Amino acid sequence: MDFKVSPQSVQGQAVSKLRDAIVAGIFQPGDRLVESDLCARLGISRPSVREALRSLEAERLVVIVPNRGPMIPILTVEMARQIYDVRALLEGEAAALFAAQSSTAAVAEMRRALEAFDDAVKHGDLNEEIRATRRFYEPMLLGCGNRVIYEVLETLSARITFLRSKSMSLTGRAQKSAREMRAILKAVAAGDAEAARAAAVAHVRQACNAAVKAYSADKAPVPKS
Repeated sequence: MDFKVSPQSVQGQAVSKLRDAIVAGIFQPGDRLVESDLCARLGISRPSVREALRSLEAERLVVIVPNRGPMIPILTVEMARQIYDVRALLEGEAAALFAAQSSTAAVAEMRRALEAFDDAVKHGDLNEEIRATRRFYEPMLLGCGNRVIYEVLETLSARITFLRSKSMSLTGRAQKSAREMRAILKAVAAGDAEAARAAAVAHVRQACNAAVKAYSADKAPVPKS
């Protein structure tokens, strides 16, 4: 991974590079983050590194431990399940609300994102799969009419992305995920609120099962809430 950042928007780039590295597993749960090492990798000053770490601490991807400094926190499987439980509740409700009031333009955005997801699966591009998944959900979450749902899920977005990278790393999961997202799209396009809720919840439950299976396969801990 290329860690160097350009002079423009140093702060934002540093946060983005470190977030991507954590999600990709370059920094493992339990690892200490040494400021001097990060300065060298990113090519930025110590104050900029510290500011980036504070931003990631707010996202719960980094924890500052007294007398030890910044670390990648540990997340138990149970905590991962709890994040999926929250997703199931909120995304199920968002899907139902959206189905009752969805616009043609928003549904078209979801359809384009799903096509991009299919293309990424075909090419085995995990990063693009994750980006396309976020694009798929965004019109629904923004268009459901409940801003709080969107805001709560945004606070979990980095950890949700991390969990997606785990679940989609499982062989065959991306193809199943595509079918599940098509079920969501079909329901919201038809204006069927209850079918949309059921499809969204089923998708989250299957993603949870895949993530837990992936954790068990590699026996690696995952970041803590």
